[in-house]
Amino acid sequence: MLSCKPEVAKVAKVTEVTSLNYDELKPLLHAQDDKVYVVNFWATWCAPCVKELPYFEKINKEYKDKNVEVLLVSLDFPKKVTSKLIPFINKKNIESKVVLLDDKNEQFWIGDISEKWSGALPATLIYTKDKREFFAEPISYEVLENTIQSFLK
Repeated sequence: MLSCKPEVAKVAKVTEVTSLNYDELKPLLHAQDDKVYVVNFWATWCAPCVKELPYFEKINKEYKDKNVEVLLVSLDFPKKVTSKLIPFINKKNIESKVVLLDDKNEQFWIGDISEKWSGALPATLIYTKDKREFFAEPISYEVLENTIQSFLK
């Protein structure tokens, strides 16, 4: 008997997430090449973060060949990586690169990332070697895409 079900592309299951301290993350926030970088700070327990994750996934898919790189920086609790973060990534089929920021010196790195940032989530940094823009609040898909387009010009 033939099946009429469409084939669904299988996404490889994530089994680990790289954990970085701020010194290890910082070079990823200051690349000096010709790409546009979209860095979203989020957590699985943050409802507005979860709501906007599909926007970053869409950008990751649609702009991958246009010199745009998406990085999702999780601020989840390090002890919850195996029980919460990895299952969340797999359940939501997240294909963007995800790293965990595990650094207790928030007072330093929050201000170092942006003077505009209180540390509230979500937050998004979009940058090139010559230009930076920081959003210290949830971002709409339209604003995200328009900002990326302005960086690509």
